Amino acid sequence: MHGEPDSNKPLGKLYIVATPIGNLEDLTFRALKILEEVNHIACEDTRRTRKLLTRYNLKKNLISYFQPKEKQKIPHIIDILKGGKDVALVSDAGTPGISDPGFPLIKEAITHGIKIIPIPGASALTAALSAAGLPTQRVVFIGFPSPKKTAMKKLLQSLIDEAGTFVFYIPPRKLVVFCQLIQEILGERPVVIARELTKIHEEFLRGTPAELVPLLENKTVRGEATVLVGPIPKSSS
Repeated sequence: MHGEPDSNKPLGKLYIVATPIGNLEDLTFRALKILEEVNHIACEDTRRTRKLLTRYNLKKNLISYFQPKEKQKIPHIIDILKGGKDVALVSDAGTPGISDPGFPLIKEAITHGIKIIPIPGASALTAALSAAGLPTQRVVFIGFPSPKKTAMKKLLQSLIDEAGTFVFYIPPRKLVVFCQLIQEILGERPVVIARELTKIHEEFLRGTPAELVPLLENKTVRGEATVLVGPIPKSSS
């Protein structure tokens, strides 16, 4: 049971704040203003968030909110909001709720009549799409697929008849196998691997799966990769 709010006190607001995915200068002016003003910040890794806050000379009360134990923290955060205090939700990088913690808290806050305010900003999804050079009229965002090869194959098979550009988040150690499965199941489609986005060693690798596999086998890839798979090119004939 959540504590009953003071009927004479307005509810707090829950801000969904996008934070940099690598370059700390990508924090927006509005995001900085919100982080300055809120009473509490719910975050994944307090160490990562403190690094960001230190960069901007901020000291805040942090609430650890991470998967898979995020549901345990929801009652506490809801009580804070019902008590009239504002909370900012951030993830380690990018936009909360986009393959990051956030959905359960947001859903619960809505049921309590709490106002949800998005503060847009950095996202690996949009950053990669904007520079990939693949069609963006229709985009199918998958996020993190199952690490198991059998489940990954079933997922790709379900996309065979799906139109558009697919976007996945893939750990570096899985890139070779993933590209091999794309070639086996989806065919010779254009693939773009975006890694270390906004960082010093930002890189875009482009080609077909057959072209990328030998490249990846001879390359040490670090950092989370965003993999984009475009539609089969139309024949010029």
